[in-house]
Amino acid sequence: MANETVLTAEGYEKLKKELEELKGPVRGRIAEAIREAKSHGDLRENAAYHEAKLNQSRLESRIADLEKTLQLAKVVAGSDGKTGGAFLGSKIKLLDLDYDDEMTISLVSSYEANPAQDLISISSPLGAALLGKVVGNEVEVAAPGGLQKYRIVELS
Repeated sequence: MANETVLTAEGYEKLKKELEELKGPVRGRIAEAIREAKSHGDLRENAAYHEAKLNQSRLESRIADLEKTLQLAKVVAGSDGKTGGAFLGSKIKLLDLDYDDEMTISLVSSYEANPAQDLISISSPLGAALLGKVVGNEVEVAAPGGLQKYRIVELS
C-alpha cells in the first residue's frame, strides 16, 4: 500500500475513539443546532444556520479524513531498543549535551505528535535523527535556535 499510514497501537485507538465521538454525540449536537437555527425563519440571513452548516461541513471532512486514515493504517509495534534501535513507539531518555538536562520523549506518527506532551513525530528533525539509534549514540539536530546535540541515555 503506497498510501498507508503508520501508527502506534495507542495512536490507532485514539483516532478510533475520536471517530466514534464525532460520528455520535458531536454529529448529533450539530444536527440539533441546524434544526434550531432553521426554526428561526429566513435562512438567507440566519447567521446561526450558516455557522452550524459550516461546522457540519468541517465535521464531515474530519470524519472522512479519520475513516481514510484508519482504513489505510498500519499498526506498528516498537523496537526493544537492543537490536534495531529507536523506532516508532520507542520511549527515549535524552541528555541535552549543551545544557546537561535530561528529557524523555516518545516517537510517534505525525498524526499522534504533540511536542507539548513529549510526543515527537518520526518525520520531525529530532524524530528522524533518532530513528535506528541505540543507547550511547549522539545526534545533532538543526533547530531554529541553532544546532542541538543529544545523547541517548535510555531506550525502551
